[in-house]
Amino acid sequence: MTRIEIQATLQEHKKRLDDFLFDRFTDLSRMYLREAVKLQQCEVNGRFENIGYKMRPNDFVEISVDMTRGTAMRPEKIDLDVVFQDLHLIVINKPAGMLVHPTHRDKSGTLLNGLTHYLNSENDGAFIRPGLVHRLDKQTSGLMVIAKTAQAHRVLSDHLKRKLVKKLYVALVDGVCREDEGIITDSIGRFADEKRWGVKEDGKTAETRYRVLERRDDSTLLELEPITGRTNQLRIHGASIGHPISGDTVRGGREFDRLCLHAAHLAFKHPATGELLEFLSPVDFDPVSSEKKKAGVG
Repeated sequence: MTRIEIQATLQEHKKRLDDFLFDRFTDLSRMYLREAVKLQQCEVNGRFENIGYKMRPNDFVEISVDMTRGTAMRPEKIDLDVVFQDLHLIVINKPAGMLVHPTHRDKSGTLLNGLTHYLNSENDGAFIRPGLVHRLDKQTSGLMVIAKTAQAHRVLSDHLKRKLVKKLYVALVDGVCREDEGIITDSIGRFADEKRWGVKEDGKTAETRYRVLERRDDSTLLELEPITGRTNQLRIHGASIGHPISGDTVRGGREFDRLCLHAAHLAFKHPATGELLEFLSPVDFDPVSSEKKKAGVG
């Protein structure tokens, strides 16, 4: 841990303490810096303040941080599929196989690393910190919205909590679904001994709506809408009704060249204008192509 002392400038008057820290420690994640404040590792004028404290000119800030945690905002040049962007946000079509943010084992090659480079490589102004509003699993592809300002991040995160953000997924599942549509309500929890998430009687309430898009010989293309946001919810719920997602071999799905789960539809209100933004990302899960790849053909 390194003890760092900083003094607020006139231009930082009325800036929230967390935003002040975000701007000063661009290599560290929002989550880590907020946690440092909550754990009383940060003092303003010798007092512990909350993250919403409004800064005043010449405020004296002392904070203890672990600078080796600065991997999430380390810029890396990575090809990104940018769907839309403006001054407040950016919408990305994430490929399957890409982590959203660094972990203890994977320190680079993530979406956040790529976004940090993309947003700042030709930026002459203040550092732009990509703010995650929601996440996708490494093997899941599709649409994500990322905030470019602290205010946009707060508004979009609030909208997500209030279920004002619409997210629809397309999944190819094993077997032919008989019902045209339905709701899965199996509770989800973590099995600590097995280090896995699954259907659990004393787990948290979970709800997924599904609708058949196309029936094939031995599989079904589904539209999935997660009403709740539990860990691995769509994979777990698919398997719980006897239709695991193709490629999810851990839960009984057939082998495929990828996990057949894609965030295909994203709609939300713009955090600054209130305008409804809606994005679609088509996907094609082709079993024939998958078999060819496994056989080394094409």
